[in-house]
Amino acid sequence: MSIFSHLYPSVWFYSCQTPKGTAYESVKCAINFGYRHFDGALVYFNEHEIGQAICEKIADGTVKREEIFYCGKLWNTFHPPELVRPALEKTLKTLQFDYVDLYIIELPLAFKPGDTFYPRDENGKYIYHKADLCATWEALEACKDAGLTKSIGVSNFNRRQLEMILNKPGLKHKPVSNQVECHPYFTQPKLLEYCRQNNIVIVGYSPLGTSRDASWVNLKCPPLLEDPLLVSIGKKHGKSAAQVVLRFNVQRGVVVIPKSFNQKRIKEDFEIFDFSLTEDEMKAIEGLNKNIRFVELLMWSDHPEYPFHDEY
Repeated sequence: MSIFSHLYPSVWFYSCQTPKGTAYESVKCAINFGYRHFDGALVYFNEHEIGQAICEKIADGTVKREEIFYCGKLWNTFHPPELVRPALEKTLKTLQFDYVDLYIIELPLAFKPGDTFYPRDENGKYIYHKADLCATWEALEACKDAGLTKSIGVSNFNRRQLEMILNKPGLKHKPVSNQVECHPYFTQPKLLEYCRQNNIVIVGYSPLGTSRDASWVNLKCPPLLEDPLLVSIGKKHGKSAAQVVLRFNVQRGVVVIPKSFNQKRIKEDFEIFDFSLTEDEMKAIEGLNKNIRFVELLMWSDHPEYPFHDEY
C-alpha cells in the first residue's frame, strides 16, 4: 500500500508572496474540510504559519499528529551532505514538529551553498554548485534513519536522475515519490509508467494548471480550466472543470496537490469522491495531452542537471 493511499487529494501551500496569515487560515480551513496532506518547503517562507495552524488543530482535538501528512523539501542551496540535516532540522523547528512524514529533494539543481536561496553573481547570473546527487541522497537516508522523516523522495527528477539514485551502490532507501508537473495538458505517461514499475508514487503539482505569470509560466499553453472538453464533462457530472481535472489524476493513481487560499475552492477541490469518470471520459481527457509544460524553469536551463532537456 502506498504511503499516500489515504491522502487524496492534498493541499499545496506554495507562494512566498501571500499576505501574512493567509497560509495559517487556509490550513485551518483545509483541516476542517478533511484535508490531511500538506505540502510545503523552507523556501516558501510560510512553514511557521502552517506549523502553527496544524499544532492548534491538534491541540483542540480536531486531528492527531499521526493523521497529518506533511511533506517538506530540501532547497537547492543545501545539497552538500553536511547541510542536509541542518536544513531539515530548521524546517522541524519552524513547524514545531518532531518529524516530517516525507522529505524530498525539491530540484536536482545544486546552487552555491548558503542561506541566500537564489545566489547570483555581480552580473545577475545564478551561481551553481557541483554536487553529487547520490551523496545528497545518502544524507537524506541518514535523516530517515535518525527518525527526522518517515520517508524520503524527490521532485522534478527525470528518468536518468531517478536511475542514478536507484542504481546507487549501497542504496538503503528508495525514493517513495517523485513530485512533478502533471495535468491533462501534460500527462507524463512515460515517467508515470517508469515510476509505477519502480514503486515510486507520482505526486502531481500544478494539477489545475497554474497562474499566467509570464515571468515563470509558459504562456504558449492555454488556460487548462477553460478547455471545452473539461467544462463539458464537468457539466455532465455537475462538477467544475477543476474537479474533473483532479478526479482524472486521482483515477490514474496520481497524488494531486492543488494550491488555493480561497476557502470556497479549497472545499470544492476536496469534493471529488462522489463521482467517477467513465473509461471513455478518461481516454478523452488523456487525448488532451500536449506535452507542454506550464512550469519550465528556463532561468535554470543552463544548469548541468536541468531535468527537462530529456524526454522524461
